[in-house]
Amino acid sequence: MGGSRRNPEQIWLEYREGKQTYFQLAKKYKCSQKTIQRKIDSYDLKITTKIPRKVIILMDTSYWGTEFGVMLFKDSLTGENLLKYYVRYETNELYRKGIEELINKGFEVIAIVCDGRKGLLTSFEKTPVQMCQFHQAAIIRRYITKNPRMPASIELKEIVRMMKSTDRESFEGALSLWNIKWKSFLNERTINEETGKSFYTHKRLRSANRSLKTNLPWLFTWYDYIELNIPNTTNALEGHFSDLKNKLRNHNGLSLTRKKKFIDGFLKA
Repeated sequence: MGGSRRNPEQIWLEYREGKQTYFQLAKKYKCSQKTIQRKIDSYDLKITTKIPRKVIILMDTSYWGTEFGVMLFKDSLTGENLLKYYVRYETNELYRKGIEELINKGFEVIAIVCDGRKGLLTSFEKTPVQMCQFHQAAIIRRYITKNPRMPASIELKEIVRMMKSTDRESFEGALSLWNIKWKSFLNERTINEETGKSFYTHKRLRSANRSLKTNLPWLFTWYDYIELNIPNTTNALEGHFSDLKNKLRNHNGLSLTRKKKFIDGFLKA
């Protein structure tokens, strides 16, 4: 294939969507890998203007390594990525900045879905906020493990499992009954023989229970505002990030600039 047929846009699409490496593209177009690299570098990304409208924002951050991440704001109603920031650290201030930027651009944010990082759920007083139930389940799993052995933990795991398929009243009722049943067990204390001081015997189970109680006001916002059709998880974002990372694995060794361009093109935000 001659140079006239080495269209930068076509090469870019094959590179981004078709999982084609520099080597594979160079072989296909019968040129050097450097030529392919130049074609890809020369391609100007076409990012379409986002139309202001009512949106439900899914927001989360994913990392590559410890100091490079992407904070993404996605409209759950249309599936369109609206905004992103490249970040070193995930902060509540940046999430607030993102929502404010969207509002300043004319978007009406009617609800937000996010994880339960400390202070984030209370950062948007005038907007309904749904804590991602998937993140809440993951928190509980870290405390009581994936396969708990204690009967109290096994029962709590079952209550958490029903969270995604029940309403607020049913979940709150089940959690309340669990707390009544296992109150004495949760309050058991163990004596440290060396110091003589006591501590709660089942600290991790207590922490799991406290997490559920603390986050409960935001776990069923989707139900409180059922007419808005708010998702109960940020799973649409998780899947998006997973797909992006899978595609980037085919292009290991990219410079930070080229990695950002790939991400820009993939997310189109």
